[in-house]
Amino acid sequence: MNSHGTARAAPATAGSLRRAGFDVVSWAGNHCMDWGAEGFFDTIGALAGEDITVLGVGPDIVAAREPRVVERAGTRIAFLAYCSILPADYWATERRPGCAPMRAHTVYEPTEPDQPGTPCRVITYPHRDDLAALVTDVRRAREQADVVVLSLHWGIHFVPAVLADYQRDVAHAAIDAGADLILGHHAHILKGVEVFRGKAIFYSLGNFAMDLPMTAEHAASKGFRELLKLHPGWEPDLGSTYNFPHDSRKTVAVRCRISRHGIGEVAVLPAYIDRSSRPEFLDRADPRFAEVAAYLRDVGADQGLSTHLDPDGNALIVRTEES
Repeated sequence: MNSHGTARAAPATAGSLRRAGFDVVSWAGNHCMDWGAEGFFDTIGALAGEDITVLGVGPDIVAAREPRVVERAGTRIAFLAYCSILPADYWATERRPGCAPMRAHTVYEPTEPDQPGTPCRVITYPHRDDLAALVTDVRRAREQADVVVLSLHWGIHFVPAVLADYQRDVAHAAIDAGADLILGHHAHILKGVEVFRGKAIFYSLGNFAMDLPMTAEHAASKGFRELLKLHPGWEPDLGSTYNFPHDSRKTVAVRCRISRHGIGEVAVLPAYIDRSSRPEFLDRADPRFAEVAAYLRDVGADQGLSTHLDPDGNALIVRTEES
């Protein structure tokens, strides 16, 4: 069982996703096997029944790693998805269903070995075989499509700004192999945007549609109190269906202009999530638009990312030209 709790939704939710305009979804995440193989395959079936392409998962590792190619107006887009946040037995193998893994190793290095009890430096690096498989997948997808998009469920949840070392290693290797766009998630909070070799990397898009009522019992639990320590000032709001850090209400969606020649423009659409978990796209005249833009720039700068985000109407254009 997933130590962070189990998650599920009514099968009818698949129809809601279809009506909202979703054609492709990644399910390579740390909740994909919460309800075992039965729940896993039921979910895939519910989405497929709504003609939604599901990626990053499958009955075995070969299927989980297979790119899903969607064609629109003569342009072929290949989607791949991987997960780095992996409870035991959630990743697919030759004989087991699950998601495509992109695991990482963690090393704790004492910064002052002669000082017992002092904090350690945390170092992470990609699992060698998983990274090699990902690179191979991207290269194969590149042969099948005009554009390759990667979805990565990864990173350090709830901690503002901070990126894990392995994330940059994986992202850069994927782009070197032929990826055009990387969409990261899991952290439940916005992280920085990087442009590497002219390609955009969104390390975390934050939350968007997250409906999670909180009981007093859960708010008082030891596990949840430990989570609160990851983000200063985070306190549960028992009267709300949105129980995440306050600055996670600042969020974005990504808009891309895609053709057979590649991705011509990448933009973010600032949004804000209210206490009832409803996301609202923001007009540029709304003061919250500037707040989201400033926050996105700040968390990037904190990690040494100097990506330019240029206002254009109700969007922020990601400047991808090499400078």
